[in-house]
Amino acid sequence: MSLTKERVVLDPYDYTFQDDPYPTYAWLREHEPLHHNPELDLWALTRHADIAEALKSDGTYSNSWGVAIEKSAWGPDAHKVMSILGMDPPRQNRLRALVSRGFTPRRVHDLLPRIQELTDRYLAECLERGSFDWITDFAGKLPMDVISEMMGVPEEDRAEVRRQADIVVHREDGVYDVPPAGAEASMWLVVYYQAMVDARRKQPSDDLTSALIEAEVDGERLSDEDVIAFLFLMVVAGNETTTKLLGHAVYHLTRHPEQLEQVFGGDGNPELVNPWIEETLRFDTSSQLLARYLLRDVELHGAVAPQGSKLLLCLGSANRDDRVFGRPDDFDITRDKDELAQILSFGGGRHFCLGANLARLEARVALTALVERARTISVDHGASRRVHSVNVRGFAVEPMTVEAR
Repeated sequence: MSLTKERVVLDPYDYTFQDDPYPTYAWLREHEPLHHNPELDLWALTRHADIAEALKSDGTYSNSWGVAIEKSAWGPDAHKVMSILGMDPPRQNRLRALVSRGFTPRRVHDLLPRIQELTDRYLAECLERGSFDWITDFAGKLPMDVISEMMGVPEEDRAEVRRQADIVVHREDGVYDVPPAGAEASMWLVVYYQAMVDARRKQPSDDLTSALIEAEVDGERLSDEDVIAFLFLMVVAGNETTTKLLGHAVYHLTRHPEQLEQVFGGDGNPELVNPWIEETLRFDTSSQLLARYLLRDVELHGAVAPQGSKLLLCLGSANRDDRVFGRPDDFDITRDKDELAQILSFGGGRHFCLGANLARLEARVALTALVERARTISVDHGASRRVHSVNVRGFAVEPMTVEAR
């Protein structure tokens, strides 16, 4: 889509937009940075400065109706499946403090040996085969196993839990609500986690579910509903977004042969893994859109989004804003660190993603192992197939070939 003066309308349900949202973002940043889609009665912010301000400000951009815009997901009960992402202070402060007692940096750090072990196992299987699906055989397995082990989900249940989580985020073209299959999958997960909570209340173990049940701040504990909502959030948001990060990392690097050689050439260059991850997060972030409910009018750039409106914070657009990033549409793993420090892929403010450190740790372990053990990698870009989701961007299928060192 060229940057013409013909008005562009953002429709997050449209498969064409989901396949490549960036031309739409670019037009809106330039011509209509506070955008209104009258048909959907949906507003959107697309510039980095406006989104960064909205993420850190209190009292205007509310999470109380959740972060997903579909009719059955959007509303005052959003916290039942979105946990702290569907709350404002002071309740959000209390719940986040309680959840943080279970989801500690130490608990994340203690996962490192197991992340390495799982990475070694799945990567060895892929290297032995040579050709495989990066999503099905590696990128989808690793985050789900890590999250599941953290929560205490038995190994024999993990494939089905992941399948249900995939169904939750899938959206049909032109359907403006959660499809019946998605609603059924959500209910399946809630029932599954309720049974897990019941079991841990009877017999606690050394896992996140037990830690959440036992967490206490100023005499307050989490209810079953609170624990289940956080587990639901973890498996959908934590698992899906990390899978998509790993998918995007190899997809975009293999489209740039010179950068691919920088990373995999010679004996491999693991020191480039961190900038590779950060540039992937900037260039094609997994979490593209976050919804907010407006508690008061927002007046910006000559437009007014009225109180009570549904508004999207377009994180994917913020990360491509040329007011912040030089050559924003170029994938460049040598990008300046000061620029990369400005990415908004994990949100910001009081709702900054609790799982950011875990996602980066998993990606670092996985991609470092890939660099150390593969002489080269190639992806069949034409055969790769994206998921269709309003909020999450990434691949469902990504055929890949690896030559071992």
